[in-house]
Amino acid sequence: MMKIMPKFKDYFLVFKDYFLVISLTLFFLSLISLVPLTEARADDIEFQTGMTQSYFGKFSKELGAALSYKALSPAEPLGILGFDVGLEVSATNIDEGAAYWKLATKNADMPSLIPLPKIYVRKGLPFNIDVGAIYSKVPDSNISLLGAEVKYAILKGSVATPAVAIRGSYTQLMGVDQLDFKTYGADVSISKGFLNITPFGGIGAVWTSSEPKSLPAGISLNKENNTQIKYFGGVRFTLLLLNMTAGVEYMEVPTYSIRAGIIF
Repeated sequence: MMKIMPKFKDYFLVFKDYFLVISLTLFFLSLISLVPLTEARADDIEFQTGMTQSYFGKFSKELGAALSYKALSPAEPLGILGFDVGLEVSATNIDEGAAYWKLATKNADMPSLIPLPKIYVRKGLPFNIDVGAIYSKVPDSNISLLGAEVKYAILKGSVATPAVAIRGSYTQLMGVDQLDFKTYGADVSISKGFLNITPFGGIGAVWTSSEPKSLPAGISLNKENNTQIKYFGGVRFTLLLLNMTAGVEYMEVPTYSIRAGIIF
């Protein structure tokens, strides 16, 4: 009996690792398959006659939920030599039937989920600080996005205790002639690792600055500043240098995100 148990444990560990490798492979393929979807659904942001200030305010809130920086990493720091790079796709569940989306996208037939593909990178620094950045360019659209984050782990976490971190973030919409759009975010998060799995969650706030510009004749809109509370959570799976993360965030509307990358 004593000899059988170690063998069973070894078989279990091998099976678990193979299962995770297959899952990661399928996950990378799913990320790649989502990129053509964003191309098929992409539309320019271009305001039409009939866009009122009330409509513009609602549009700005939902756009802020889509374009704000997503918290898709545990609270624990990467460490001074740590590095994380990969692909990310987020999908925000908008009110696709609302008039303000049609008036902001040349009467386009909007989907219920707006996917946004991104490249991300994170780097560990001394003193439990991590910095990160994202870049997104939606194919066949005037929408592109730059973002950055700084995270400080108040508690690094250990075998027995969770990690706790605070984070500040910023995003800037680019390529849209009629809109100067920025988001600023701050949040606190907690996470605790168990073997290859690290669940995390947190709460924060997002401030959006949405300023129309170069509007066509007949449209008059003023700048909108909004504050939204956000709640988020997710799970990260790691295997050797590979990691994948799934998360959800709730603001004005929910956003679902997946991320796959290499971490070391």
